[in-house]
Parts: sequence; C-alpha cells; structure tokens
Amino acid sequence: MSSILELIDKLEKERILSKEEFSEIISGHTPDTDEYLFEKARTVREKIYGRDVYIRGLIEFTNYCKNDCLYCGIRRSAKNAERYRLTEEQILDCCETGYGLGFRTFVLQGGEDGFYTDDKIVSIVSRIKEKFPDCAVTLSIGEKSRESYEKYRKAGADRYLLRHETANSEHYRKLHPKELSLENRMRCLADLKELGFQTGCGVMVGSPYQTAENLAEDLLFIHRFQPHMVGIGPFIPHHDTPFAGEKAGTLETTLLMLGLTRLIVPNVLLPATTALGTIDPKGREKGILAGANVVMPNLSPRDVRKKYLLYDNKICTGDEAAECIACLGRRMESVGYKLVSSRGDYKT
Repeated sequence: MSSILELIDKLEKERILSKEEFSEIISGHTPDTDEYLFEKARTVREKIYGRDVYIRGLIEFTNYCKNDCLYCGIRRSAKNAERYRLTEEQILDCCETGYGLGFRTFVLQGGEDGFYTDDKIVSIVSRIKEKFPDCAVTLSIGEKSRESYEKYRKAGADRYLLRHETANSEHYRKLHPKELSLENRMRCLADLKELGFQTGCGVMVGSPYQTAENLAEDLLFIHRFQPHMVGIGPFIPHHDTPFAGEKAGTLETTLLMLGLTRLIVPNVLLPATTALGTIDPKGREKGILAGANVVMPNLSPRDVRKKYLLYDNKICTGDEAAECIACLGRRMESVGYKLVSSRGDYKT
C-alpha cells in the first residue's frame, strides 16, 4: 500500500505520473488508498471552487443518431428505441423552466441527428443566448466539421462536451463501428479548444475490453489535452445492444478516476454523473467526495426522458425538474456541499 500512497503524493506534487505508475494505482488501489486520494482531491477542488457544486440543466433534445456505437442504447440499430425530437420552442420552454429554478447553464445533448442542421443549431443557440444572456450554453452533439463548430461558437455556444471514451485506438475500434475513428474524435477536440470553447473530453470506465493500461492512457491524454471539463462515468450495459451481457463498470474505479483527474487538472469542471447515481444510490454524493464539483439535473420534458436511454435503469426519468433539484440540494448538503445558482465557469 505504501507505494501507492507515495505515488498519490507524487501526483499531488507533480500533476503527472508515468503510464506504469498510473497503472499501478489503478490495479492495486484499496479503500484506504482511495480515501487518501479523495482527501487530497477534495482539498484541491475546495482551494479553487470552495464547497460550491454547479448545476447544469440537461436538455436531451433528440435520440436519433446516425452512429452505431456498440454500447449505446440510441444507436442507429436500436430498433426498439422510441425516437423523438424536440422543437425549438420546446427547447426554449425547458430553458424557461430551468431559469426559474436557478439554472444558469443549459446543456443541449443529443445523438448525431442530421435533422438538426447547422442553421437549426445556430438558431437554437442564438435564441437561448438572446433570451437568457446571463446563461452559458453547452453543446454535446458529437463529431462535426471545424466549420460547423465555428458557426456554433459565433452563435454564442460557450462549451462543448465530446467524450473521447478511450484514448487507445485499438480499444476505440472495439467499441465503435469502422466509420468512426479515434483520430477524428481527437481532431474534433483540438478544433473545439482552438475555437475558444470551454472543452470537455471524457472516459467510459469499465467498458468492454478496457484494461488498467487503457485507463492510464486516458489519464495521460487528459494531462496532455488540459480540458476545461471531463465527463467520467461507468459503462452500464443496455439490453438492446451487442454489449447487453457485459459487466457494468464499478463505482470504485469510476471514483478513483475522478480523484486522479482532479489532481491532474486541478481547475477542471468535473461532473458527478447520473450514471454514477444509477449504479449506486449515493453515487453522486460519493462522486462529489471524490473531487467532482458539477451535477446535471434533467430539464427534458418528462414524456421523453424514458426514451433517452443510453443505458439501462437510468434514474430520475420521472421526476419533475423542481423535485430533482430539491432532492439534489439535500443530497449535496448531506455531504457538506451546496448547490449554487451560477454559470459555474472554469476558473483559470
């Protein structure tokens, strides 16, 4: 155990380890070494962000997707998915509701749906920014051309989340159809950062074929890329995908990755994800205690939430937004943190 504690001390000081050292922590961590790491991660995040937890209003506006990623419940081949699209007015209504509840960031997330042309995305972003000028808009709509990203940025989009899922190209190929490549995903992330977005990458922990070395490569990439946001959640199988029978990622490894990421990129905006709350009843609280500082309640209309199922047993699909935020507020207070009503920008 002492060697892992020493490696955590070294990471706290130097912000980076070798692939072998990261792999050693991932392979050999214990509840005691985890708590040692989480204490350091909390200290780092509290020095920068205090005990504030930022809220993002998630609007899942389409579950159509042209891609066929093997792990995803809204993949093109998921014949049993009930497809839907929200209109621009419905999206603005979600923002109106969220604004009244104190949300100052709206996250528009959806599959890669060609119905929403660049012009439509630009119109949606522009109208949100016009109506709610004190709010941030985050897009999470997949791989696009640099020109498309540039249009969204000019329209007023502030942030873009594009999880890289794995930084190992061989592993990437095992999770995605042949028309998708890690090379293009990385090109997208580089373009987004260059265009001035607060840019987020992210990891799916415990995905099929993943090794400790793969996760170490993810951490090295995160250090190299220096993102503003990192979305880290466990792989959870969906019954209607080729990975239906695979084991889910564990809470322990997901929390470990959160803590390590906080030490690698101290200023990062780090969500305690809904998926974390799905695999453990107190998953989001545990995520906050591991170094996270963002939660993302759902603002989507209730009648579509059960249709946006990337994985099985997703929580909060029936809650009203107001109920959800009140519940989350109590949950954060139970572990000594508080939800705040602000844009919650990355602090330099």
